[in-house]
Amino acid sequence: MKPFVLKAPCKDYLWGGNRLREFGKESDADKIAESWELSCHPDGESVIASGEYAGMTLPAFLAAHPEAAGESCRDFERFPVLIKLIDAHGNLSVQVHPDDAYALAHEGEYGKTEMWYIVDAEPGAELLYGFARDVTKEEFRCAIEENTLLDLVRHVPVRQGDVFFIPAGTLHAIGKGILIAEIQQNSNTTYRVYDYGRVGKDGKPRELHIAKALDVTRLTPAEEPALSPAAVLPCGTRCQKLGSCRYFDTMKLEISGSYTPEEHAGSYAHYLCLAGSGVLRYDGGELAFEKGSSIFIPCGARVREICGTCTLLHTAAPENK
Repeated sequence: MKPFVLKAPCKDYLWGGNRLREFGKESDADKIAESWELSCHPDGESVIASGEYAGMTLPAFLAAHPEAAGESCRDFERFPVLIKLIDAHGNLSVQVHPDDAYALAHEGEYGKTEMWYIVDAEPGAELLYGFARDVTKEEFRCAIEENTLLDLVRHVPVRQGDVFFIPAGTLHAIGKGILIAEIQQNSNTTYRVYDYGRVGKDGKPRELHIAKALDVTRLTPAEEPALSPAAVLPCGTRCQKLGSCRYFDTMKLEISGSYTPEEHAGSYAHYLCLAGSGVLRYDGGELAFEKGSSIFIPCGARVREICGTCTLLHTAAPENK
């Protein structure tokens, strides 16, 4: 099997903007809040846009060719990862995601652990990341009821290149003016806790999920990830591990010239281009890519080199979960 390009479904949530059009994303909607770059989720499935399987959805392809996901994915009933680009023109709701056990029992799908890479941020942009101090469940409940929750959470200024790991159970919110690449579990379960008094398209306040949020939220401050320093390879490529867990392993590549990737014998691979352009050469052909391109590498397909000047996020399943 050969590598192929994916086309992302787009979402027009009310807080979205239009910066994702700069990444080549297309939609008839006025806003593009999210593009689902690697998705097997029924709420938005990626579509193969090149090669012999063009027009087939990614989940249909993996159902017909499960070996393309790799041995490292076989322990999961469903493909484990969903990758998005998110344009927060406005504040997202303050929210939390359950872990697998709670989500499977109450929602019929996985929970959600996720990681954010800050692609860009306006001056003064911030996100909410856990609590500022230890709190009790009763304090949490009262803050929601009394509309003082924003006084309890940790406000974190952000800039391009920052990374945040969000384990299931961590209260969080993406703030306005931030563009994010999100690598997450394959789940769309979100419990809203606070939504700034906004209303949806139907003119009614958007649903909150207070009882479930109280069940699953960790009441301690979130721990910041310890980022490994970027390594400069002999070819001049800068390589930095961003995060790893049992669901995904992600690194950032800053390529100027030519880069030969390591082989991942037991897993698929995915490249998301955040800046620049280049050519990915594999046994039997090549794929040109640019800012916003999403490329799936089936397990066993050998990428010989990547040439160009570009920034890529590389995601695969960890070999030892």
